Amino acid sequence: MLKLSLGMTNIIEVKNFRMCFGSKEVIRDLSFEVHAGETFGFLGSNGSGKTTTLRALLGIYEPTGGELLINGRPYDVASGTKIGYLPEERGLYKKETVIDTMMYFGQLKGMSRAAAREFSLDYLTKVDLADCARMRIDKLSGGMQQKVQLGITIMDNPELLILDEPTKGFDPVNRRLLLSMILDCQKRGATIMMVSHQMSDVEKLCNRILLLKDGGAKEYGSLASVRKKYGGRTLEDIFVKIYKGENEDE
Repeated sequence: MLKLSLGMTNIIEVKNFRMCFGSKEVIRDLSFEVHAGETFGFLGSNGSGKTTTLRALLGIYEPTGGELLINGRPYDVASGTKIGYLPEERGLYKKETVIDTMMYFGQLKGMSRAAAREFSLDYLTKVDLADCARMRIDKLSGGMQQKVQLGITIMDNPELLILDEPTKGFDPVNRRLLLSMILDCQKRGATIMMVSHQMSDVEKLCNRILLLKDGGAKEYGSLASVRKKYGGRTLEDIFVKIYKGENEDE
């Protein structure tokens, strides 16, 4: 895991967050912080409320209760905080070409057309998609589309990256490539909040973690302290133990 010299300034604060859909309470009294400059693992099983929390944090969902703050206030696009959000599902314009799509999103982020084009072509070369720049998005494989979407996410050097399953569906070669790009973002000082089911990725990248279960924080703290609590087990073993039952031996 990359060691960073971290301050205690919080870029994300979630306070007593509750979320209900009809009569179903998905998140109950959830509180945590993400420090500026760290990589934070936001973990849990499918359906545990991770994506719901991210969407509420970004103002896509209205919380039932509590506060979700980015740089001290509820997020809105006019706040000035530069955020890159990679959703688990793809949100690209399928009938447009790769380069036109990337340049469009770059300009939405405030980049000049020339700067967006330069970044896009350089990025596509790095991820072995230079030959696909003029292809339509819907002609790419799912993994290729994910690469394009990650490129859009990191355009214009956002100070906060929120990544929901960034390496989902990647083969080992492309997974390693994408992890190296996340490491580059770490090195330039970006704060990263990452959802992943790849526990080995979390152990390589994350300073602290929160493990969500039944709508609340089951474990929360530094990766080292959580592992120490469970006798030095790997994070994958800890995850399995928590979700299989507290009293079950592995």
